[in-house]
Amino acid sequence: MSHTNSMNRWVSPDHRMMYYLFLLGFFAIFSTTISKNPVLPLFSQAIGANDVIIGLIAAISPLAGILFSFPVGVLSDYIGRKRLLIMSGVVFLSAPLLYLLITDPLWLIPVRFFHGTATAILGPVISAVIAERFPETKGAMLGQYSSATLVGRTIAPLAGGAIISTFMMYPGLLPYRMVYVVAALAALPVLIMTLMYRENRSAPPDRLPLSRFHSSFVTFFSHAGLRATALVDMATYFSFGAFETFLPLFLALRGIGPYLTGIIFAVQVLIIAGTKPFFGNLADRFDKRVQIITGLIILGSSVALLPFTTGFSTVLFVSATFGLGMSLSTVATSAYAADIAQKEQIGASMGALSSAMDIGHSAGPLVTGIVIAGIGYSSGFFVSFLLAVAVTAAFTVSVRDRA
Repeated sequence: MSHTNSMNRWVSPDHRMMYYLFLLGFFAIFSTTISKNPVLPLFSQAIGANDVIIGLIAAISPLAGILFSFPVGVLSDYIGRKRLLIMSGVVFLSAPLLYLLITDPLWLIPVRFFHGTATAILGPVISAVIAERFPETKGAMLGQYSSATLVGRTIAPLAGGAIISTFMMYPGLLPYRMVYVVAALAALPVLIMTLMYRENRSAPPDRLPLSRFHSSFVTFFSHAGLRATALVDMATYFSFGAFETFLPLFLALRGIGPYLTGIIFAVQVLIIAGTKPFFGNLADRFDKRVQIITGLIILGSSVALLPFTTGFSTVLFVSATFGLGMSLSTVATSAYAADIAQKEQIGASMGALSSAMDIGHSAGPLVTGIVIAGIGYSSGFFVSFLLAVAVTAAFTVSVRDRA
């Protein structure tokens, strides 16, 4: 009897949903990550982009999240999740194919924007699904889902670096284009799985009143705790955007090639994936605010230390520490926002957090690229530390009296 009960728990609808989300997230994040890390700055440089243009190209993809994540969250609260998931699946598959046609770096701008809409849709929708279905253990479940996606993020830079190194003997842009072929192949199951998704709600309405967007916006940004949490995600991904965009170029100056750069990124993401379930459980049991503050300070400090590294091993250590701080912070922010948001506004809140995240992800490469071009890498990376300190102070003041 106990064995039967155990099997029933194993195949319960909630378990099946989580396994489905894990697999969907793995392929989606693998496809988007291999499209940019470490290939995007190297590909951009190969077709004639300078540091400022590279920063702009990297900033464009998160811009889609800035514009679309909040409306997507509101839409998912109102019309359901399935339609939006299918839209993201279409973009995941079609966008990698467009890179194969590019020979001018300026064309990367619209393509990166289009590609960015995929994760702008997927992120808040799946976060809302998890927060609704697992209200008592949302921190743990968000952490486990994030770890599943981070398996894809771990493998992607290794695969991308290996592909570039393997085809480096061939002339022209073939080494980079082969990476985008693999990205398209990985996105095929994403589209198939979004088409198979089953909605657990009544049929969506035909129209969405525009007042819903306004009321959701006002509700979120009039809440001091939600505003402060959004600032934390912004600062976190500002640092992450600067890190992932300019570390490959910084390491190239130090004589570290694409394959070793891929290992550095893979270890960082492995740290995040391995610790997020633990930190998710921690967030469900203890004060999420302390966890958020600690993580933000750790990752900001790590980026500031990058210019002082002297070799592969020290860069690897700093990168791993950055991953630890990011894991601490990001697993707690979504759970904390779900705690303090109104139940009918969960999708909108997840969308607003995603928009704030993408503001940081977009501004990080752009601002850092301008500073690096004008002053140098040390000052460019130090901007992330200053922002982390300022946002930590603002968050502490805003949430100090909130349960």
